Amino acid sequence: MRLVIVTGMSGAGKSSVLKMLEDVGYFCVDNLPVPLILTFANLTTQNKQIGKAAIGIDIRNGQTLEEFRPVMAQMDEKGIHREILFLDASTEVLVKRYKETRRTHPVAGSGRVDKGIEEERRQLQFLKEEADYILDTSHLLVRELKAEIDHIFLENGSYHNFFITVVSFGFKYGILLDADLVFDVRFLANPYYVPELKQQTGNNITVRDYVLNTPQSGIFLDKLEDLLNFLIPNYIAEGKNQLVVGIGCTGGKHRSVTITNELVRRFKKTEYGVKADHRDIEKT
Repeated sequence: MRLVIVTGMSGAGKSSVLKMLEDVGYFCVDNLPVPLILTFANLTTQNKQIGKAAIGIDIRNGQTLEEFRPVMAQMDEKGIHREILFLDASTEVLVKRYKETRRTHPVAGSGRVDKGIEEERRQLQFLKEEADYILDTSHLLVRELKAEIDHIFLENGSYHNFFITVVSFGFKYGILLDADLVFDVRFLANPYYVPELKQQTGNNITVRDYVLNTPQSGIFLDKLEDLLNFLIPNYIAEGKNQLVVGIGCTGGKHRSVTITNELVRRFKKTEYGVKADHRDIEKT
């Protein structure tokens, strides 16, 4: 019997994840009152026809949310194994999602959404500390979130508790606002001024070779990789689970794309999850 507790910040994708788990055979119950969770766990573990179950709990449980602490202790005493998946996202992203959907935040009510989110984050901190899996959905598309869920709960794959998103962008279109770290690669030779490369991007091998076949690019990548390898364990020690690295050039099509792809290639060899995103590659 596999029992998954799906929780996290409102607007981070809990309902979507429950639907994804239901699609792969999990018996799912959302917003179950906390006093009934132990009863549900007992019933499902005794029912041999239910091999997988998921329970959604969040801030809507209100004051009874604190009661989940002793429930977890009772589950441990009874030998009921459970896994906790905590869905998170940055406050800026959550505010944007609430504005787009025009929904009322369960804590903020008629007040400021960002204040409600921070209070919710405080109340849910104990669940995040207990979590087996923490997924930051700030930069995940629905299909990417589904791939992560399938990997963990369907394929039983290894899970990366720290995720790096490397984003290429063009300074002419504005700096990357949600980046934790931003690096400027406009010091590298620019393929834009090579006629046969101008209309291509850093995803093309000819542009890639042009950018990487210089001593400056190799030295920069080595130093950047070394810096990130130093920073990431310290970020993890402080409770961070997501890092957004911005790589910028003038137009976001050539140098930044190449360096982003190469940095992602290097970090795919590590224990961290990593992906590339090219913000301005399609712009003219």
